[in-house]
Amino acid sequence: MNDNKNQQQKNQIQIEVPADEMQGRYSNLAVITHGPNDFFIDMILMAPNTPKARVQSRVIMTPENAKQLLIALNENVRKYEETYGTINPRKPANGQQPIMDFPLPKGQA
Repeated sequence: MNDNKNQQQKNQIQIEVPADEMQGRYSNLAVITHGPNDFFIDMILMAPNTPKARVQSRVIMTPENAKQLLIALNENVRKYEETYGTINPRKPANGQQPIMDFPLPKGQA
């Protein structure tokens, strides 16, 4: 048992988030493309009534890492729904394929 605990401690990775990344970047749209060796995930901020949208961050990963991300997201969504209730995605009005699109926070006057 002690060997198992020591092995777990050896396998832990210390992750440091630089101060300028601590706040993160808001995104309400994701575009995912792939080639034979890579997945590209562009996190985009799309403002209402604006014809242009800006990529906030691009993540490039291997197919294996993309699959691991999918598994991790599924697990975290499951845990979230156990705690807070079912997430009901909005359906696009135009009948197109659903995309990640979160409503922007309402401004206050």
